[in-house]
Amino acid sequence: MKGPLLGAMFSRHVKRHPGLIPLIGFISVGLGSAVLYLLRLALYSPDVSWDRKNNPEPWNKLSPTDQYKFLAVSTDYKNLKKDRPSF
Repeated sequence: MKGPLLGAMFSRHVKRHPGLIPLIGFISVGLGSAVLYLLRLALYSPDVSWDRKNNPEPWNKLSPTDQYKFLAVSTDYKNLKKDRPSF
């Protein structure tokens, strides 16, 4: 392999330009939080069905008190009553 490795080039570049450190930090935090949010949506959202044979309609198994939204500003899920039919 010719030339220095990518990590060595990166560290040398950051040492020459220390103003890039906050930029790299904020971009890393933003990418990490975006990945974690997408994982949360894929794993805990009732709109996503990973197992179509055993659980084809996961949204029917939610009780009215299950909070599946990330942020509920004015809704208190503990006081909700069931207003839909059971299937």
